[in-house]
Amino acid sequence: MKDESARKYIYIGIFVFIAIAFVFKLLQLQVINTEYNKKFADAYAIKRIVRFPARGNILDRNGKIMVGNDFAFDIYMTPIEVAPIERAKLDDIPKILSTTKGIDTIDFCELVDIPVEEFAKVSRLAWKRIKNREASKTEPVAIVRDISKENVAAIKEKMFLFPGYYLEKKSLRRYPRPIGALILGEVAECDTAITNHDSYYRPGDYIGKSGIEKSYEKVLRGIKGVRKVFVDVKQNERGSYLDGAEDTVSVQGENLTITIDADLQEYAELLMANKKGAIVAIEPKTGEVLCLVSAPTYDPNLLVGRGRKQNYPKLLLDPNKPLYNRAIMDGYPPGSTFKIFQALAGQQEGFVTADTRYPCNNGFRISASHTIDCHGHGSPDLVTSIRASCNSYYCRLFVNFVGRYPTPAEGYAVWKGYANRFGFGQNFPGSDIPNIKKGNVPTPEYFNKIYPGRWTGMTLVSLGIGQGELQANVMQIANLACVVANRGYWITPHVGKKVGNKAVDPEQFKKNYVGVDDKYFDVVQEGMYGAANLPGGTAYHIRLEDIAICGKTGTAQNPHGENHSVFMCYAPRENPKITIGILIENAGFGGTWAAPIAALLVEKYLKGKTSRPTMEKQMMEKNLMNVVKTSKSHN
Repeated sequence: MKDESARKYIYIGIFVFIAIAFVFKLLQLQVINTEYNKKFADAYAIKRIVRFPARGNILDRNGKIMVGNDFAFDIYMTPIEVAPIERAKLDDIPKILSTTKGIDTIDFCELVDIPVEEFAKVSRLAWKRIKNREASKTEPVAIVRDISKENVAAIKEKMFLFPGYYLEKKSLRRYPRPIGALILGEVAECDTAITNHDSYYRPGDYIGKSGIEKSYEKVLRGIKGVRKVFVDVKQNERGSYLDGAEDTVSVQGENLTITIDADLQEYAELLMANKKGAIVAIEPKTGEVLCLVSAPTYDPNLLVGRGRKQNYPKLLLDPNKPLYNRAIMDGYPPGSTFKIFQALAGQQEGFVTADTRYPCNNGFRISASHTIDCHGHGSPDLVTSIRASCNSYYCRLFVNFVGRYPTPAEGYAVWKGYANRFGFGQNFPGSDIPNIKKGNVPTPEYFNKIYPGRWTGMTLVSLGIGQGELQANVMQIANLACVVANRGYWITPHVGKKVGNKAVDPEQFKKNYVGVDDKYFDVVQEGMYGAANLPGGTAYHIRLEDIAICGKTGTAQNPHGENHSVFMCYAPRENPKITIGILIENAGFGGTWAAPIAALLVEKYLKGKTSRPTMEKQMMEKNLMNVVKTSKSHN
């Protein structure tokens, strides 16, 4: 009996020990070791649903909304719950859809209006990420995008038929006025290049891809929120996790006020209808861009929502290239507008003065077979050379500039240094406008390769009138006008003005001095005034009685068709408020089309209205998309 009693207590002791061990382990896992508990819960019992914030609005300089928000819905799936089609090869889809299990998939695709192939492609990509340990089976994946608020009601009624799928509301960009597409930029889905290098973004997230949306992405995107819910083994929601204690609300992005004047932007786009080219207007004292137009353009609403997939390829393949930003890209010679730079740099280096005269001789002869045309200006002084745009004058000035140094390479290097300081052939430092190209001012080394040991100023003389290898964009041409208006400096062109209620730091956009003394600007300003206001000026016909415009025309050679019409100006003459650079492709003389459009923009901005309806009607209605080459002049 004693042995049996002893064995009983031994068995009881063993059971008690095991029970204590289990209790201790449970306490350790669920109470002491909270990290394990949290990981277990997160992996198997909690669904983490991201709340996406609305992006900040974009307002023009006067507080008018240029980019706002609407809302739409995305459908997300939880991969662990989906039908076999999600993991199938594309060739197997017809077979799978013929089974009973496949019927729901067909119904789903019909309900949300997407091709089965697209549905399968997105699903397989999700499983590939799971296989590569880049995502969890419980991590929701966006599978249908941009369902409109008008269509979502019918879908909501049937969502219970598709376990594992749920609707999530999101903000969608809207443009109250269909303007400014290329400067505003677009918002689009992240690609793997972004998600692989920035942990903030997950596949399916949206990001500013171009323009202002890209430059100010971190300001505009806001802060994501998170909602955690309990789910059962079938991933059905069973209430909030910890009563929402760990939930966070999404925070809308900051509103961004930009420097663009929406009314001026809209008017400029109307004037550029049926034309190819660009306009840039800048406030010279601040470097604030007032309008930036690339033509032809498009309605930015075309690249929002489900229509983007159909519209983007059409815009991309359009032979007129509406997605190409002509205002900031390379590709144009500045033509005779570049003579203003020549006049300033030449004075600073002492190669020309206000009284310097060069004979015109109806052109500048380079060789027996090549003469640069000119219209016969006698022997103009510097002011007259600008007003009348004398090619011969600036060819001679360039040859003298390069030739008065020990070697042509040394003279050209000095000339190039001035061009760079004026903003040509270099990037604008610190600009918030993405992808501005720097153009091309070739180096001496380049010419040494092209003409080894045998080039002079005469070899490169076309550069003196803004031709040859010289390349610039319309932003740089407008910026040259800023240098003259400011009498010696320019400020980095930019579009950011305020983030929320806080002004953008002005120190971000500093003054850039060109190295030309103030005294040398008088004669250049006098010449530009004469070009737009005095008889004999190349833009005399645009003069206004109450606003003194100072301008310079250009006719840039185009070997592939009609020459380009170019003009730059600032106004008014005293205390300038606006500078404009404009180029119209294949439009001929600078004074014919570019100058009148610039004059209308000056009047619109400074007075709020225009006084020349006939000119306005002519500029708006003229179609210059396909013209025949006729003009030869560089003026």
